[in-house]
Amino acid sequence: MTTVETVDEGAVHGFLHRPASVSFASPVATLALTHGAGSNCDTVLLRAVADGFAAAGAQVLRFDLAFRVRRASGPPHPSRAAEDRAGIAEVIAALRKDYSVPGPVLLGGHSYGGRQASMLAAENPGLVDGLVLLSYPLHPPKKPEKLRTEHLPDLNTPTVVVHGSKDEFATTEEMRAALALIPAATRLVEFEGARHDLSVVKFPGGGGDSRGRIGGVCVLNAERAVARVGGSW
Repeated sequence: MTTVETVDEGAVHGFLHRPASVSFASPVATLALTHGAGSNCDTVLLRAVADGFAAAGAQVLRFDLAFRVRRASGPPHPSRAAEDRAGIAEVIAALRKDYSVPGPVLLGGHSYGGRQASMLAAENPGLVDGLVLLSYPLHPPKKPEKLRTEHLPDLNTPTVVVHGSKDEFATTEEMRAALALIPAATRLVEFEGARHDLSVVKFPGGGGDSRGRIGGVCVLNAERAVARVGGSW
C-alpha cells in the first residue's frame, strides 16, 4: 500500500507517492518521475512505476514538465526544450529542500521526459544518483539515421533503460549500442512484445498489459545500477 497526495506549489505540479508500510521509517530513496511528449504525469505507466517504487520503500514524485504546465494538451516545441530541462532541475532542487531525501535521488522519465532528464544529467554531473529511462526515444520512427545520442558520452550517471522489443523508436540492438556510449554503469531491461508505451497487445496464452509489471522491474534494476557505483538503498 502507498499513500498519494497532490502537489501543486512553486515549480512542482504532480503527485507524491509515499511508502505506507510500517517497515519503512523513512524513504529509502526518492524518484522524480516525468512523462512523454503526448501525455502528462498521470498515466497508467507512471502510476505503475511510482507504485512499484513506493512499495519498495521509496518516495516518488510524478510531475508535469514545463510545457504541460503551460497548456493541457499538445506536444512540446523543440525550441523550448531547455525550459523543460530547467523545470526538471527546479523540481530536483525543491525535492532536496522541502522533502526528506535520506537515500539516493533518482530521476526518471518516459520517452521525451527521459531524454530531457538524461540531457540535464549530462549537463549537470552529480545532480542525481541515477536515471530510470522508460522507452528512450533513440530516433524518430523509421528514421534510424537521426540518432539522439550526442550527449550520451558526457553522461556520468548510472542509468537504467526499460525498453520494449517492439518500440518503433529503437531496436534492442540500437539501444545496446547507444548505452555503450555512456561511461557510467548502465542496465538495459527489455520487455518482449512491448511497444513505446510499454504495453503489449497480449501475453502468450492470454491477455494482459506489461505496464502493471514495470514498477517492480524498475525498482530492482535501478537499485542494482546505483549499487554498482557505491550507493545502496
